[in-house]
Amino acid sequence: MPLRYFEVDVPIHHNTNRQLKGVHVFTGEASSKSEALRIAHEVYDAALAAQQAGLEVPGKQAGGWGARGLRLDWALDWQAAQAGPWHDPYSWLSHELFEL
Repeated sequence: MPLRYFEVDVPIHHNTNRQLKGVHVFTGEASSKSEALRIAHEVYDAALAAQQAGLEVPGKQAGGWGARGLRLDWALDWQAAQAGPWHDPYSWLSHELFEL
């Protein structure tokens, strides 16, 4: 299967204030949704391990995957993570056409 650019959305919540919620977004190339989920989880685990060891969080990995902006006081719900094709929010295809 050819590589496509995917987005993996992982629900997050604050460890001490569960009312604070959000989504951590990962993007990169994969051949399927399941591969995108696996890769996103792997780069998160590697970044978390580096951060906890006091090391620099790795930059983008092969296929453009990376994990930046990690906060140890937030938990990711990988069971509820969803993957799908990435849609560029800055693409002209994402905007309505306006008459000038």
